[in-house]
Amino acid sequence: MARPLPWLAPAVVAGGLVPVVELAGRAVAGGLGADPVAFLLNRLGLLALVFLVAGLCCTPLRLLFEVTWPARLTRALGLLGFGYAAAHVGFYLAVDQGLDLAATWKDVTERPFITAGAAAFLLLLPLAWTSTGGWVRRLGHGRWKGLHRLAYAAAALGVLHFYLRVKKDVTEPLAYGLVLLTALSLRVVDWDLRRRRRARAGV
Repeated sequence: MARPLPWLAPAVVAGGLVPVVELAGRAVAGGLGADPVAFLLNRLGLLALVFLVAGLCCTPLRLLFEVTWPARLTRALGLLGFGYAAAHVGFYLAVDQGLDLAATWKDVTERPFITAGAAAFLLLLPLAWTSTGGWVRRLGHGRWKGLHRLAYAAAALGVLHFYLRVKKDVTEPLAYGLVLLTALSLRVVDWDLRRRRRARAGV
């Protein structure tokens, strides 16, 4: 039987790439503000965080509303988040730092918000690399799921990166942190309920 809503994931990916077109159009029109490097860095980083947190909300939404379609978007949203994170890091290295590795290392080791962002991106690398079905078979479903729980740590570090970066009005990073905490709490509650059911069943 054909899977319902086969257009859903492709539509989400297409919609997730719209900001690339929008940013390119603004760049051509000179609409990136007085500091275009900072503007692009901030926008790419925010997009990465938005998609990462959205991906982590898919399973809690499935649990809350007892529908299956959100689970089909987890991988697409996660890869969109990684793509924007990679663009954010690449732009920082190539344009903001001019590929100066010594200056970059000094930034990473001396500026806490850069440290948090670098740690978040390093955690995302193995998740993106093992995102295919082939890796699920190689690792086994249990180990694969265990590895991909690092997505919560990566997103939490992303929130911390954002929080330390904005310095004054922290409303927005705190909002993302609250959403992430709620999603994680729902997963923990679901895990505990399933554990209790297994215990009662003697499994």
